[in-house]
Amino acid sequence: MKKNLKRIEEMESYLEEVTKLNGELALKLQEVNEARENMMKLFEYYGSEEWYEDRDLDLPEGTKAGVLSEDLVYDQITTLRDNAFEMLETATDILKNRI
Repeated sequence: MKKNLKRIEEMESYLEEVTKLNGELALKLQEVNEARENMMKLFEYYGSEEWYEDRDLDLPEGTKAGVLSEDLVYDQITTLRDNAFEMLETATDILKNRI
């Protein structure tokens, strides 16, 4: 009986962990999907004629303009792509192995 209770407690902790992670994952996926339109606008702006025009401006001191850098937007595009591939690989593994 003691062994069974220990196993039940262990499995219950796994259930709690999976439940929490599934909830967090669902929320993050929803946030990503809701932000995709803005992501596309940003990615289309990066390297566009407007982007080059904006880079030539003499901006007031203190203006946040990381979007005009060579690397910040590109790094985010690359990171998003890498994350998408990892999600795809994880999803495929989960589906193939039924978990």
